[in-house]
Amino acid sequence: MRLNNKELKNRPQWEKAGVELPKFDREAMITATKAAPEWVHFGAGNIFRIFPAALQQTLLEQGLEKTGIIVVAGRDGGIIDRVFKPCDNLTLGVTLKANGDIQKKIIASMVDALWMGNQADFEALKAVFRAPSLKLASLTITEKGYNLKGPNGDFIGDAVADFASGPSGPGGAPKNYIAKITALVYERYLAGKQAGKALPLALVSMDNCSHNGDKLFAAVESFAAKWAEAGLAEKGFPDYIRDRSLVSFPWTMIDKITPGPDQGVKALLEKNGFDDTEFYVKTTPTAPFVNAEEPQYLVIEDAFPNGRPVLDKVGVLFTDKATVDKVEKMKVCTCLNPLHTSLAIFGCLLGYTRISEELKNPDLVKLIEGIGYNEGIPVVTDPGIISPKKFIDEVIRVRFPNPFMPDTPQRIASDSSQKIPVRFGETIKAYLGSSALDVKNLKLIPLVLAAWVRYLLGINDEGKPFTVSPDPLYESLSKTLAGISLGQKGPFHEKLRPILSNPALFAVNLYDAGLGEKVEAYFAELTAGPGAVAATLKKYVD
Repeated sequence: MRLNNKELKNRPQWEKAGVELPKFDREAMITATKAAPEWVHFGAGNIFRIFPAALQQTLLEQGLEKTGIIVVAGRDGGIIDRVFKPCDNLTLGVTLKANGDIQKKIIASMVDALWMGNQADFEALKAVFRAPSLKLASLTITEKGYNLKGPNGDFIGDAVADFASGPSGPGGAPKNYIAKITALVYERYLAGKQAGKALPLALVSMDNCSHNGDKLFAAVESFAAKWAEAGLAEKGFPDYIRDRSLVSFPWTMIDKITPGPDQGVKALLEKNGFDDTEFYVKTTPTAPFVNAEEPQYLVIEDAFPNGRPVLDKVGVLFTDKATVDKVEKMKVCTCLNPLHTSLAIFGCLLGYTRISEELKNPDLVKLIEGIGYNEGIPVVTDPGIISPKKFIDEVIRVRFPNPFMPDTPQRIASDSSQKIPVRFGETIKAYLGSSALDVKNLKLIPLVLAAWVRYLLGINDEGKPFTVSPDPLYESLSKTLAGISLGQKGPFHEKLRPILSNPALFAVNLYDAGLGEKVEAYFAELTAGPGAVAATLKKYVD
């Protein structure tokens, strides 16, 4: 079986393989979308295809929506040419349930797949953004996609170049990802001005970062302001961006563990007769199929100036900004992401290749229980719509131990320097701001921070080298740690001080917070020799 429109017509072969087929007229949906597009999504990755795209498919099947989604790749055109186009923009979604059941479903809500690096595709996107019908442009481009500044606080090179070249860039489009999106929004602004009526739009970040809507706004507004100041865009453009009744930047919280395509799932699909299983790998592995867990959450601030999609009919929670903030902090800063990162760091050091296998280690279970229940929940405000305690219960008892989920600590450890400030720094700041809590009572969060620095040495607990997961700051951090070896007695203060004092890495200066010396002491124990990571972990979780 091949994943394309022609093969989909042979329904018996898919049904025999236990694959659920779309229950709507896809050709009619494509026609309606091209006539009046409503949803564009930036980031052609796995979580989008099996979560938001699957939600839209359900709405199409229920007759609650008539249009689909135009998906856009920003950095890598190969994913369009190698994964989307050969499969007619179809995806095979594979849901791996904790009880061992596997649900296979063709997701067919994606109408077109474009790459912003292709000028013809970018011109097509401009036309989409000029359409009055467009309601939202959503994003899953990872946390680092919103960063316009480097560790030193200066704007990065492509942003500086795009500030100077404007929305048309040096060759028809800017280079920076957010600059390209801003250029598309500028097209919408100009179209509205020409029509004599401003065209509203919601720009919806669905990435796992604190106050993601504000981060997106700050990046977009930076380009709009710089271009207007330089005379490269009309003076009214920044005002359009800043007017939330015209352009909104809702906060969101999204949660669905979606690892890269797994070899075991690939073999299972091939056994069932499915042939489109080739992996495309540039940075993150991608395939025509996506495997993910069953639980999923999407909470969105109700701010849609051009009309809200009816995603509430399929489980999305629309609420006010304050509630989204509470839910997002609950998940990103306490109830899931810090636990995930803790397992990732210790998992890499201890030689694990599956998150589920780590949950068989009682010391690792105690670690995440302690971080979640004991150190995290005291600074979490119950959002009301989701219980923090029940959320952690599900994470530790159901989601992480799921043996059918092929999630790896190595995947979760990617870009850790970008994640740690939010996943742990926000809790530290909450302790510092509390009159009832003492930050010096934190024991396990500092242990994880020390383990992360130990992880950056690229030597596992057996004393063998391992490959540190991709991270934009790894090269500079590893140079800072150069010269430290396993079994070395220290002191390590001079080596660690530039790292532990950097608020960009931890959201605070750990020495000013009263935790720097504790992290240094933990680091010394973790590097004492082979077996020291496991021994130190056991010592402090007990």
